[in-house]
Amino acid sequence: MRYAGISNYSGWQTAAAVAWQRAWPGRTRLASTQVEYSLLARSIEAEVLPAAAYGGLGVLAWSPLGRGVLTGKYRDAVPPGSRATTTRAGFVREYFTDRCARITSAVVTAARDLGVTPGAVALTWVRDRPGITAPVVGARTAGQLAESLAAEQLVLPSDVRVTLDDVSAPT
Repeated sequence: MRYAGISNYSGWQTAAAVAWQRAWPGRTRLASTQVEYSLLARSIEAEVLPAAAYGGLGVLAWSPLGRGVLTGKYRDAVPPGSRATTTRAGFVREYFTDRCARITSAVVTAARDLGVTPGAVALTWVRDRPGITAPVVGARTAGQLAESLAAEQLVLPSDVRVTLDDVSAPT
């Protein structure tokens, strides 16, 4: 059996790709779409998630930790050796805004109150969102992987989910 997927398509592109694959007999149907999704990047909720649901696609959320920002490691300074110190610094620094700082602060507070890491809170929030099949974990170290795997057991209380939904709501 073959599986095909798409990545980083907009809502209309997702719907068009699904229709195109279905229009030709014998073509492999699309199984999934992979898109950036986190508390800092929720724009897919407007069109991509509905298009994926329409097409029966699984949604794989890449960068569920907001490019590492939601771990809280960038709150006070840029740590040496982090992605924000490399040639890909712009990829991370795009989320060094006041809005993202407010969201990260809410994640850090929730993590402290729950006795877990901020990364676990952010990852769990994505994992449990309607329409999301699975978050894509991009751990660079064994410690990061262990933290991500530990989030599997976490259940966010409803008041925490509501707070995070509210503070990160798309504008």
